[in-house]
Amino acid sequence: MNSPATPNFIPTTEDLSTIERDLRFHPATTTHPTTLTRQQIEAFNRDGYLRGIRIFDAEEIAGIRRYFDDLLAKTLAAGGDSYSIATAHLRHGRVYDMLTNSRLVSIIKDLLGENVVGWGSHFFCKMPGDGKRVSWHQDSSYWPLTPSMAVTAWLAIDDASVENACMRYIPRSHHLGHLTYTLSENDESNVLNQTVTGAESLGEPVNVELKAGEISIHSDLLLHGSEANESKKRRCGLTLRYCPTIVRAGLGWNAKGVIVSGRDESGHWANPPRPQTD
Repeated sequence: MNSPATPNFIPTTEDLSTIERDLRFHPATTTHPTTLTRQQIEAFNRDGYLRGIRIFDAEEIAGIRRYFDDLLAKTLAAGGDSYSIATAHLRHGRVYDMLTNSRLVSIIKDLLGENVVGWGSHFFCKMPGDGKRVSWHQDSSYWPLTPSMAVTAWLAIDDASVENACMRYIPRSHHLGHLTYTLSENDESNVLNQTVTGAESLGEPVNVELKAGEISIHSDLLLHGSEANESKKRRCGLTLRYCPTIVRAGLGWNAKGVIVSGRDESGHWANPPRPQTD
């Protein structure tokens, strides 16, 4: 079993069974948004996602891409792979800065409220022709968090298109609650170890094509996945994870949480400082 002393471990089904979790969708209730429109908030509550929101301009994202290229090269040289740069905000100041970016946080606050913690940062980089898909899944299945109120901002480091295996969503599937999955630990073509079978019978998939510097945002209960990248173009995205500070994290995951807005009056989240190394 993984040790909870390491906050970036992936909990097993056995680990998660020790935690009582509320796995229901909790809609955004903001009535006076500052960045999103009320129509966008309604769309998020209805469909479970937003897409095509620009955060970084062309020059900014080009700098971020150069930074990631260097980070990836160092990771590969150290024996890692293009999917292994996880919980990066605890080790890399540049990633911490993206997690806490005021333009991004202002959007997240409109969905989650004033008191927000950023707790996750994981590069999902599909190299050209890498042949690995991300099977249909719900993020909440993997996380020792309760209640289920987390959202993911998926930042496109490269342009993401159908050609190079952009993400796909099943709209409104977040209203179905927590869905049964099968373990796929021995499937080397699957980046993850869970698969929700028959997902496409639950709705028509939507391709989430993004330009570099744009984000999509999705609920932790929304079914999503992506096909294998068989193209000659890389497809890298940085997932940045947030939840209200009222969410409780088990198995030591509260050590990951940075307060990006408001307060954590309970002191549950560790709120580590920005790392000085990069």
